[in-house]
Amino acid sequence: MYSTRVSQLVRAPRPAVYGALLHAKAIAKWRMPDNMRSEVHEFDPREGGYFRVSLTYDSPDEAGKTSAHTDTYHGYFTKLVPNEQVVEELRFETDDEVLAAATITMTTTLSDADEGTEVVIVHEGMPESIPQADNETGTRMALAKLARLVEAEFKH
Repeated sequence: MYSTRVSQLVRAPRPAVYGALLHAKAIAKWRMPDNMRSEVHEFDPREGGYFRVSLTYDSPDEAGKTSAHTDTYHGYFTKLVPNEQVVEELRFETDDEVLAAATITMTTTLSDADEGTEVVIVHEGMPESIPQADNETGTRMALAKLARLVEAEFKH
């Protein structure tokens, strides 16, 4: 198991960024790598609330963890601090026993920065079968999408 930490400056206020962390339509637009699309099946954004999301590769050459080209995960929001932090525990839906048994904790923390909000995502409990570089790259891609999405609302 390993942990990763990735950050991104978003040129928008913390409440706007926090809203994009807890809105199913926003999640479907930003929370996946560039080579995937997202479908939010269930999403209850409150402490203890359940979510279930599928990420499908655009390329037929990419193998998914759940089905031929799809990674599906589910979990719960374990802690919500308005405009500051979202903590989620999630698991992949897969026949891979080691991967299915892994509970990944994803903590997203927001803090004020000179030009907006610094967003930091920490993944803990990442299984070794997911390459660390892939997790970091995918998270960077997703955070760049988050920045574009939220910043578009605040252009003058």
